[in-house]
Amino acid sequence: MPGRTSAIQAFTSGDLPEEPQEKVNAESGYRTTTMTEAVEQVEKLLSEMTHAEKAQVLQAVVRDLGDAFPGIESTPGVCGGDPCIVRTRIPVRALEHYRRQGLSDADILRAYPSLRAEDLANAWAFVRAHKAEIERQIRENEDA
Repeated sequence: MPGRTSAIQAFTSGDLPEEPQEKVNAESGYRTTTMTEAVEQVEKLLSEMTHAEKAQVLQAVVRDLGDAFPGIESTPGVCGGDPCIVRTRIPVRALEHYRRQGLSDADILRAYPSLRAEDLANAWAFVRAHKAEIERQIRENEDA
């Protein structure tokens, strides 16, 4: 199928448009006007791919999301841009600091009734992956 290989390469290399565009990609022939249409195009491509090609796409998606942590977000101007639990202004560094002080997950959840156990699991995964960053943030907060 002409164009299929180049579309798969564009998909796996991350060359698809980040923002919706109203134009035709000369290489793939796909027109993108909304993110919904883009998702539909991706689904169509996936339905035409072999298992090996789908695995290649999945690897590209995992690489792209490698530093993404569900439930954790950093927003400039909120808590100095430090990673926080979504829906809150509770920095991950504060939760880790409390844990190091000997508080259990149950203690932390009682202290922050808006948090869920899932939020703490996400925070601890983030801490494991960003140990040096969290250490620095804790030190900076203690020095402030």
